[in-house]
Amino acid sequence: MGVTPKIAPSMLSSDFANLASEAKRMLDFVADWLHMDIMDGHFVPNLTIGAPVIESLRKHTKAFLDCHLMVTNPIDYVEPLGKAGASGFTFHVEENWHELIQKIKSKAMRPGVALKPGTLIEEVYPLVDSENPVEMVLVMTVEPGFGGQKFMPQMMDKVRVLRKKYPSLDIEVDGGLGPSTIEMAASAGANCIVAGSSKFGAAEPGTVIYPICETVFWKIRRNVDIILTAKIKAYMFLIYQIITHCMIDWSHIISFEIQ
Repeated sequence: MGVTPKIAPSMLSSDFANLASEAKRMLDFVADWLHMDIMDGHFVPNLTIGAPVIESLRKHTKAFLDCHLMVTNPIDYVEPLGKAGASGFTFHVEENWHELIQKIKSKAMRPGVALKPGTLIEEVYPLVDSENPVEMVLVMTVEPGFGGQKFMPQMMDKVRVLRKKYPSLDIEVDGGLGPSTIEMAASAGANCIVAGSSKFGAAEPGTVIYPICETVFWKIRRNVDIILTAKIKAYMFLIYQIITHCMIDWSHIISFEIQ
C-alpha cells in the first residue's frame, strides 16, 4: 500500500470575503485538499472559523476539507463539524484520544493527530498503533496559531522518524512551506503539504503549486511507494499553462487515479 502526494492550500491565507471563489481558484490549480485552520482563541491566541463557515463552504465544493483543530476540548467540535461537512478532523494530542477517534470516525470524518514543535514524537505512537488508529499525523513546522511564520527545519527529524516507522501513513507538514522549503519536507518523507502565504500571495498560484506538486512526487518516491495522482496532476497543469487562455473543465480528468 502506498501514499498519495497531496497539496493542501491553507485557506487561512485566503480572502475570507470570497472564500468560495478562493477555494475554486486553488482547486482549479490542481490542489488536492483545502486546509481549514480552526482556532478558538484559547488553545491558541488567534480566533478563526468554525462549523458555520465549513457548512457554508461545503455548499460550494466537493473537495476534501482538511480541518486542523487548535482548540480546547476538540471532542465538542466533532458533531457540529461532522454535520457541517468536514472531511478530516486533526486534533492535538488529548488524554481521551480513544473516545475522540471513535467519535470522529462515527461522523464519517478522517481522524488525524497534530504534533506541535514542542510535542515529543513518542506521544503519537499509541494513536497510530491503536486498533482504531488515526489516519494521518500532522507535523507542525511552526508554532500553531498564526500564518506567515518561518519554517523550522529541525522538525524534519520527526518526519523522517515517522516515515521510517510508518511507510504507509499520511504525514502532513504545515507552516512556512513554499518553493524554498518544500524540497526539505518532501525529502524527509512528508506526502501532504500545507502552504498558505506562498500560494495565496502569488500572482499566479499555479506557478507555486505545480513545482510543489512535482517536488513532492519525485522526492518522496525515494522513500516510499506512492500512488501516481500527483504526477498526473502536475503534467495536466503543465498542459494548462501551455493553453493558459483557454477555459477547460479538468474535473473529470483530475479525479482519475492510477494505482
